[in-house]
Amino acid sequence: MTAPPTPVTVGVDTHLDVHVAAVVDQTGRLLATQAFPASTRGYVALVTWAERYGPVQRVGVEGTGTYGAGLTRFVRAYGLQVVEVDRPDRATRRRQGKSDPIDAQAAARATLAGVAATTPKTREGQVEMIRVLRVARRGAMKARVAAAEQLYGVLYSAPEELRAPLLGLKTKALVGACAAMRPGPLTSTTAATKAALRTLARRWQQLQAELTQLDAQLRALVGAAAPTLVALPGVGVDTAGQLLVTAGDNPQRLRGEAAFAHLSGAAPIPASSGRTDRHRLNRGGDRHANNALWRIALVRMRCHPPTRAYVERRTKQGLSKLDIMRCLKRYIAREVYQHLTSPPPTAP
Repeated sequence: MTAPPTPVTVGVDTHLDVHVAAVVDQTGRLLATQAFPASTRGYVALVTWAERYGPVQRVGVEGTGTYGAGLTRFVRAYGLQVVEVDRPDRATRRRQGKSDPIDAQAAARATLAGVAATTPKTREGQVEMIRVLRVARRGAMKARVAAAEQLYGVLYSAPEELRAPLLGLKTKALVGACAAMRPGPLTSTTAATKAALRTLARRWQQLQAELTQLDAQLRALVGAAAPTLVALPGVGVDTAGQLLVTAGDNPQRLRGEAAFAHLSGAAPIPASSGRTDRHRLNRGGDRHANNALWRIALVRMRCHPPTRAYVERRTKQGLSKLDIMRCLKRYIAREVYQHLTSPPPTAP
């Protein structure tokens, strides 16, 4: 009788054009490494090549949200278990060196040892739709701010007869006045300045129209994906969208509310030594999610009576505002997790 084939573990170091894979056995011994193109044909070749050495137990992919997103979707559809692998730390790279095969081997061994055990986001549902729209909105917002700054910069150095009537206007009124300018032939500094102001103002208006359209689309998607989350006090469409993106389309991949708190950088970190027993702020995690929790806490501290009472009580106990904000973000993360993992009610 022949012995059953030994399971193997695969690690993949992903790049834009090529992925490098490594196969290790159950003892961590390297069996083979090979590079494959980052395409559907390359994904098929990678899985077929890995199965030559035995049944694939798990596949550890580095960069599941960027260069490895296509490979992650293919491997999951193929029926294999995929885990997300972080980059090797600096100490390991100083000791072993840096190359694509070395990184693939490190990914495979981290997956085999259980160091890398995070289930990647599926990126196939409404939350992925929210994420890509938020990317477009963030870019439009930055471009609109830049256009307004350039508009004011050109106005401040404009000729006096052009600058004086516009200085007291607010941004929207200034944009409307500049967009209606008629520079005419560019034969003077005033005409060139009018042309520049009109171009910047119309750019601002175009970006504002994009933002209005994106906000309407995001409002509908976020309301459909998490209606109970948006209904929480202090939670708006923007903060709810960010928390949804942080959790992903499959929030069940998180082990619990403590894991979500760590993911959003809201879990307190022990900083005790000797007779000192204290915690400090968490500087890790998703900083965009941490900022969303901070904004929710700030709004509640201003207009939410239970939160105002809590702040007053903790202030009398001697806690600083920074420590109170840390506690509030931890409580909010626990509350948000319950609404992220509970499915929305189905319509009759």
